[in-house]
Amino acid sequence: MKISTKGRYALRLMLDLAINQTSGYIPLKAVAQRQEISDKYLEQIIHQLSKNGFVLSARGAQGGYRLARLPEEYTVGEILRTVEGSLAPVSCLDCSTPCDKIDSCITIGLYKKIQNAIDGIVDHTTLADMINDFQRKQAAAKKSGSV
Repeated sequence: MKISTKGRYALRLMLDLAINQTSGYIPLKAVAQRQEISDKYLEQIIHQLSKNGFVLSARGAQGGYRLARLPEEYTVGEILRTVEGSLAPVSCLDCSTPCDKIDSCITIGLYKKIQNAIDGIVDHTTLADMINDFQRKQAAAKKSGSV
C-alpha cells in the first residue's frame, strides 16, 4: 500500500485544522501557507472532506473550515479511506466478489495479514494521538537542545 499525495495532504490538512481549532473557522489559504500546499489542490481535498461530514464551513470575512468533531474522534483510517478509497494492499482483498482462485491462493494469507496490520494501525490512531506524539517529540527535542 502506498498513500498518495492526496491522502498525505488530507491528513496534513485535518491535523492543521485540529491544531488550530481554537481559532474558529480557518481560511484554507492559511492552511495552504502553513503546510506549503497549493490552495487549489487543498480545495479539491476539502470538498471531499466536507461532503463526507469531516469538516464544517462558513462563508464570509470570518469564514473558513473547522473540524466537525473533536480530534480524538477521527481516525487516520477513516480520513485516508475518504480520499484514497480502499487501503487494501492487493485488489483481490478489495472486491466484493472474491476471485475464483481464493481457495487455492497461496499468497492470500500473507495479504490478509498485511491488511490487518495496516487496519490495526490506521484505525486505532486518531488525530489527537498524532498531535500528542508530535508534541512529546518536540518537547523532548527542546529539552535535549535539538530545537
